Amino acid sequence: MDNIKEAKNRNFLDIVSPDFEISRGGPLPLGATPKRGGINFAVYSKNATSVSLVLFIPGGKEPIAEFPFDPRFNRTGDIWHAFIRGLEDNIEYGYRVDRQPNFHREIHRFDSSRILVDPYARALSGGEIWGDIDVESGNGQHRQYHSVITDNSFDWGSDQPLNTPLSETIIYELHVRGFSRHKSSQVKYPGTYAGLVEKIPYLKSLGITAVELLPINEFSEIDSGRIDPRTGKPLLNYWGYNSITFFAPKASYAHKNNYGRSINEFKAMVKAFHEAGIEVILDMVFNHTAEGDHRGPTFSFRGLDNKTYYLISPDTGEYHNYSGCGNTLNCNHPVVRDMILDCLRYWVTEMHVDGFRFDLASILGRGQDGSVLSNPPLLERIAGDPILGNTKLIAEAWDAAGLYQVGTFPSYGRWAEWNGKFRDDVRKYVKGDFGVAEALANRLIGSPDIYRDYGRLTGQCINFITCHDGFTLADLVSYNEKHNEDNGEDNRDGANDNYSWNCGAEGTPDNIKDAEEISALRLRQMKNLATILMISRGVPMILAGDEFGRTQMGNNNAYCQDNEISWIDWRLAEENSDLLRFFRLLIKFRREYLILDDNLSKSSRMEFDPVIWHGVEPFRPDWSYESRIVALQITSSSYLKNNCSDIYVAFNAYWKPVEFKLPELLRNRNWHLKIDTALNSPLDILDNGHELKIENQNIYNIPSRSTLILLAK
Repeated sequence: MDNIKEAKNRNFLDIVSPDFEISRGGPLPLGATPKRGGINFAVYSKNATSVSLVLFIPGGKEPIAEFPFDPRFNRTGDIWHAFIRGLEDNIEYGYRVDRQPNFHREIHRFDSSRILVDPYARALSGGEIWGDIDVESGNGQHRQYHSVITDNSFDWGSDQPLNTPLSETIIYELHVRGFSRHKSSQVKYPGTYAGLVEKIPYLKSLGITAVELLPINEFSEIDSGRIDPRTGKPLLNYWGYNSITFFAPKASYAHKNNYGRSINEFKAMVKAFHEAGIEVILDMVFNHTAEGDHRGPTFSFRGLDNKTYYLISPDTGEYHNYSGCGNTLNCNHPVVRDMILDCLRYWVTEMHVDGFRFDLASILGRGQDGSVLSNPPLLERIAGDPILGNTKLIAEAWDAAGLYQVGTFPSYGRWAEWNGKFRDDVRKYVKGDFGVAEALANRLIGSPDIYRDYGRLTGQCINFITCHDGFTLADLVSYNEKHNEDNGEDNRDGANDNYSWNCGAEGTPDNIKDAEEISALRLRQMKNLATILMISRGVPMILAGDEFGRTQMGNNNAYCQDNEISWIDWRLAEENSDLLRFFRLLIKFRREYLILDDNLSKSSRMEFDPVIWHGVEPFRPDWSYESRIVALQITSSSYLKNNCSDIYVAFNAYWKPVEFKLPELLRNRNWHLKIDTALNSPLDILDNGHELKIENQNIYNIPSRSTLILLAK
């Protein structure tokens, strides 16, 4: 007890047993690890000269005990550690770290007044109430987070990751809070992991195989710095791309969220998804943290060892900002590499997640001086890690400093990529731009023009038309310009090049006559976009709510909108039931008719055996600059299933109808209508096995801005 500094013994004795004792402990594993009889604490700091362990009772704001580590006794290399015997579970802790003397405060940003979060903490306290702002007087921090030690034993039963092949995967990107926060969701626990479980029957009925969750690591939603121009109230950092720690699930996303119980609620969610045959993919933000630049708050990394954890100028300490968020994590420093690997292993082994999407993943390939590495050790280690051998690895293959690696991201045979070129080219084609027909053809067969020369399988590209960042599907066909005034930045934020078209009126049409025509065209355009996404080689990703026309009213950067702009309005599922039906049957069509094996995607577009390219005449494709038509015939039995011998697909992006001559079929087969996006429901898409034989087997007149799919039966 002699080493306890300023202990408030009446509280301290409540959390220790009579055999309380402090000993040297060990440097591994990092974090706070319950062991027989006590807890081992280990934290990294190379440049500190003093480290103290600070203890709190659950929910307490003031320390009840502080233990200064003896650098001669409680330090091995750059790891500070101690074992406390007799310490009970359900305590909170942090670290006080300093360097004396410190002649380079712009580089070594130690501050002994801060209580720092353990980077390896499995749970945090302080953020249990969403949006709660508790400004600590004088220290400039919005919240005081504490690391939490708790017993999180959980009965997984026989649960394990599902390992669904990429070729069979259909991803659904959603926000945990926004998916069930709206009152129309009618769930018992809105905006939580438990609320998401209540929506599993809907997701299963839609036909998706994986949910990709926007960041669920503990983050500070109160740090957006933006003010609602209409109300004058602070806006929140709703999306969560500003992690405080990477191991801890966000407490305010849990219905039962104190004492680290968010961990078990998250586990219960994963288990429920797996029972429904749906994988869980996490959006991980290893490129930066919530601490920002030198003006930002200090939660953990900056106060523990700024020089190790961030890319900084060696002389001035200036933060390199490849993330656009003030700082850049020093991902290829050995200590940071180990932390990221430990984190990924934890989420796979302890939390049973099935995959990760890495935000601004190109940063993970930058060296300690910010240069782009030809053989990034972190990316190679993740790809080759045996524990992660079946885990899905998805890269957002660019960063905020202009590095764009779609098609060239170091894959090591493991990494898939978000295909940003698919998004852009498909949008351009459907809106009717010139010179995009040949690009669309490549996107349909897995973008071999992008991936083939780099030894990549085209089946590893993640195809998407919309995601959280940008217009929703409904807004893509309803707005020519972004409308982000509610973000409080005078509409300066968000992308300007959206490749969108409002179909004749910005937002809501001015009169009823125009509304009927424009609404019909918008619906057709959404079906065209969805059809291209679902029949293309690669892994399709759908943005939550697109399947029934969710709108953000033209806001293409709703990162700070924790309100009905971002929340899913479930009433639209009934109002736009025809569109929802179209999506469901389209997903079903993909899963039951198309074989999308990676082994079929190694050749160029013109050599792609299962595909024959047509134009308005069979076997005469038109790749001219003026062309707005693309037609193809899928013929190989290795590409098709469910006893389907041929599929004919034709896209007409012209503003007028086009007459297509159909290729002749052999073996007494006839063309049957599967999809015609110009027709009203239920003829716009017919259920599998219920396709209708068309009267004219030689010619089909495809209306303007429409998509046709025929099956040979």
